[in-house]
Amino acid sequence: MTERWRPICDKQHLRLRAQMLAKIRQFFTLRQVLEVETPLLCHTTGTDPQLDFFATTYHGLAQPTQLFLQTSPEFAMKRLLAAGSGSIYQICKAFRNGESGRWHNPEFTMLEWYRTDFSLLQLMAEVVALLQALLTPLRGALPVRQVDYQTFFDEVTGLDPLVYQPAAYRQFVDSAGFPEAAALCGDQQVLWLDFIFSHCVQPAMTAETIYLLHGYPAVQSSLARINPLDARITERFEVFINGVELGNGYFELSDPQEQEARFDREIAYRSRHGLNPVAKDELLLGALRAGLPDCSGVALGLDRLLMIISDSRDIAEVLAFPLANA
Repeated sequence: MTERWRPICDKQHLRLRAQMLAKIRQFFTLRQVLEVETPLLCHTTGTDPQLDFFATTYHGLAQPTQLFLQTSPEFAMKRLLAAGSGSIYQICKAFRNGESGRWHNPEFTMLEWYRTDFSLLQLMAEVVALLQALLTPLRGALPVRQVDYQTFFDEVTGLDPLVYQPAAYRQFVDSAGFPEAAALCGDQQVLWLDFIFSHCVQPAMTAETIYLLHGYPAVQSSLARINPLDARITERFEVFINGVELGNGYFELSDPQEQEARFDREIAYRSRHGLNPVAKDELLLGALRAGLPDCSGVALGLDRLLMIISDSRDIAEVLAFPLANA
């Protein structure tokens, strides 16, 4: 008990983290992308029903005010973009309540960046360039597989993720050895897709390969634009290594009316399912009304990336002080 003050990770992992952060900053400096900082303590937070948050009460005003630790710096960074910042990036802490385990710590380090006038394909190429710059010196250049979500989902499961077919979902998870899925997912297509993807699709990914999956179902993407050629999918991608999700990217939604409608749907879902209530971010909506430039953005979990770089099996191995001894 007396030794709990000591850091969990060893000095080598501390050095690897410092080297990783220095290389990231060098990568974006060479590309003339501006580093920014935005508040982590804000008056609102995201409405995504899949995420829970930390709230606190501020007593410095006439009336106590509820504030939120941010699950992502996205909304504030988009306000900078709307104000004319140009391409920007940020390395910061983010906070997600209830997330703990081998790949999760409720406080974690995130890299988020936005590229103005970048298509999703251009951003995916830049993600690969960054990952190879960080991984190649230690692990060698990794092969890359870029594939659309529907194709890969069908390749592994034989199911079409763009068509809601609960009976087929139940039959598949039962045969795969996950009978508990029906009770967990109910009649929610989003939950079914998340469960099947995390339990069956991700584990099928080839080791030591960078996967870029794009064209995610529209039901899963609250902040991405709808694909103009197929309204069933959005302009979103995720990046994986060794079946581990490292990042999530979008061609960003800029329509304030559509964004507000999505906020309203998620707030209503939270209410129906007894989740913690949130208010929509009027400051973000104001920025969208002023005009968000065409841009693509992505967030990468740096603790998970450091796990890949250092070949660690648990996130606690790359954190000085994970939650257990924070």
